Amino acid sequence: MKGSVIALGEINGQKAAARIVDGQLEDFIVDAGEDAPPAPGAIFRAKGGRSLKGMGGALLDLPDGEKAYLRGNKGLKPGAPMLVQVTHIAEDGKAVPVTTRLLFKSKYAIITPNAPGLNISRRIDDEDEQLRLHDLATEAMEGADEMLGLILRSACEGTSDDDVLEDISAMRALAEAVLADESGDPELLVDGPDAHEAAWRDWAGADIFDESEDAFENHGVLDLLDAALDTRVSLKGAGSAFIEPTRALVAVDVNTGGDFSPAAGLKANIALARDLPRQLRIRGLAGQITLDLAPMAKKDRRQFEQSLKAAFKSEGQDTILAGWTPLGHFEIQKKRERIPLSEALA
Repeated sequence: MKGSVIALGEINGQKAAARIVDGQLEDFIVDAGEDAPPAPGAIFRAKGGRSLKGMGGALLDLPDGEKAYLRGNKGLKPGAPMLVQVTHIAEDGKAVPVTTRLLFKSKYAIITPNAPGLNISRRIDDEDEQLRLHDLATEAMEGADEMLGLILRSACEGTSDDDVLEDISAMRALAEAVLADESGDPELLVDGPDAHEAAWRDWAGADIFDESEDAFENHGVLDLLDAALDTRVSLKGAGSAFIEPTRALVAVDVNTGGDFSPAAGLKANIALARDLPRQLRIRGLAGQITLDLAPMAKKDRRQFEQSLKAAFKSEGQDTILAGWTPLGHFEIQKKRERIPLSEALA
C-alpha cells in the first residue's frame, strides 16, 4: 500500500507504535516493561557517590538502591543531591548511564538549562517562518531565567502559533519545576516517554493515523514484525545480509548470492549501507556493530563509506562510524536507546 501510516497499539501488554511507509516497516517502538532499566530521557534526583579512580567518572545513588554512572566527576560532592538525565539503555548488570546536561524535549521545543540562547532548526530555511517562530519563542520565554535556552524543532514549520506557544510553555514550566526540586533524597522526577509519546514527539505526520484497538491488525503490523525478526535480510537486487546480535556485538554478514560479477560485492555492500539504519532501528539493536562485508576492491571503500554516512546522517551524534579494522571489517558504535525487539516480544 502506498503512503504512510502511524499505528498505535500494544504488544504483550506494553504500549507500542509502528510507522509504515509504502508497506514497509520504517520504525517500531515498544515499551520496555516495568523491570527494564530506566528509559532514555528520564530525569532523576540522584545523590553524589564515589569517584571511580582511573575511569574519569563516578557512581551515583538512584532510588531503590540502583546505581548510575556519570562520566566526569569534576565538582562532585559525595552525598550531595544532583539532577541527572538518563542518556541510553543500561546493559545488564551495569549502572544506568546519566548526564548532568538536562534536556526537556517535546514535539516542537527543547528547553536547555545552562545552555542559553534561541536556536531554530536549520531545516527551516524560510525567512518569514524563522521570524514568526523567533517572535513566538521570545513571547513564550519572557521572564524566564536567562540560563534557560530554547531550541525550536523542524516540526514547528507551518504549525499554528497556539500549538507552538503551548508546547514551549509546557516544556518551560516542566523545566522550571524540575530545576527547583533538586533538594531531597534520590527520586524519579520525570519518566522517559512511552512508545506512544515518543511516536508523537519524534515521528513526522502520516497519511493515516490509527489508534483504534485493531490498529496493528488493520495494517499488518504483526506480520511486518515477524519479518523484522528474521536473521536473513534480502537486499534489493544485490544478495542478502545476516544480522545476528550477540552479547558483545551485533554481527552483520553481507553476501552477494548468485551474482559473481566484478561489481557484485560493491552493489551488495551499498544496498546494505542504505538499509542498515532502518534494520537496526526496528530491531532495537545498538552498541558495537561489526560489518563483515562482501569482497570489494579497496578503491571502492570510499564509495561505500559515503553511502553509509548518508544513510546514518539523520542519526546525528548517536551513531559513530568508527571505520575499518585490520581484517577489513567496518565498525559502528550506536547508542542504546531501545531494548532489542526480540526481548520485547519474548
